[in-house]
Amino acid sequence: MAFFKKFFDGIKDRKSEDSTVTVKEKPKYYGTVVPYPNFNASHDASVLKSAIEAKGVDEDVIIAVLVRRNNEQRQKIKAVYEATAGEHLDKALKSALVRDLEDVSMALLMTPAQFDAYCIRKATKRFGTDEDVLVEILATRTREQIHEITRVFKQEYDEDLEEVLKSEARGDFERALLAMFRTSRSTGTEVDTKLAQKDAQILFEAGENQKGINVDTFIEILTTRSVVQLTHTFHMYASVSDLSLPKALQAKLRGDIEDCLVDIVKVCWNTPAFFAEKLHKAMKGHGTCDDSLIRVLVSRSEVDLKKIVEEYRAMYKRSVQQDIVEDTKGHYQKVLLGLCGPN
Repeated sequence: MAFFKKFFDGIKDRKSEDSTVTVKEKPKYYGTVVPYPNFNASHDASVLKSAIEAKGVDEDVIIAVLVRRNNEQRQKIKAVYEATAGEHLDKALKSALVRDLEDVSMALLMTPAQFDAYCIRKATKRFGTDEDVLVEILATRTREQIHEITRVFKQEYDEDLEEVLKSEARGDFERALLAMFRTSRSTGTEVDTKLAQKDAQILFEAGENQKGINVDTFIEILTTRSVVQLTHTFHMYASVSDLSLPKALQAKLRGDIEDCLVDIVKVCWNTPAFFAEKLHKAMKGHGTCDDSLIRVLVSRSEVDLKKIVEEYRAMYKRSVQQDIVEDTKGHYQKVLLGLCGPN
């Protein structure tokens, strides 16, 4: 509940006076992985080939190359490796590495769209669908990114992603998934306060203020308004209700649709905090969810992992690096720490 405590306590006190607000954000890079200076794909391909063929395999060299190059550079290394070595780099590494180190290395070698498509495929092919993974990816990718994931999914697995999603969910949850998949969410930075007030009242009437809940109303508003617009709506909701919106949803809903809509609210409120919570859940208690660790650290390493690491410390009063050290070991641990950046 650290997420709700940090981000939803006290929002009733925040009000807006203007009917329209323009939110300006300075373009700043929050990834932890940056392009390697003086990059030479041929040299890196040769180094990796030697490390793979070394007696016992030189995992340290492999890790150093993979973690210190960004995704675009890794794709160039893959192309050169195939041209010079006569085999695919991912296949060569797959035969040289084992277990979790192999998994994270394969993830790093995929393009972002390939990795997302792979994660969706894995989430829908196991015994029982991993709904959280589907919501996480669809709720945090742009329209353009989802289009590219769909293209890659068809190319890699010869299946239509929309049809796969339809087959994996039913009822309200299916409608929510498809709404995110077909996203028409605005990407604008203008906030219309009057619309935020109207939406807050509509959400209150559709949920708390009636016996049941009109899920379609929540789906429509939560999947079409811009992130900054929704953030304003969440503030406004506090002026018409004694509950924060997520707590209101939890009081009215159960199961997949509850988790889905609450996660959409979390993503729109504070995306890095949403992923910090994901990392914490992956490592708390007995056992580690390595799939979640790899998915979040790899997919956000060139997006906002720096912010996620900061939010993690603020929410849990310890660093994500500390928890990785306690939960993992060996070369796998080194890769994850390398992705997180300096402690």
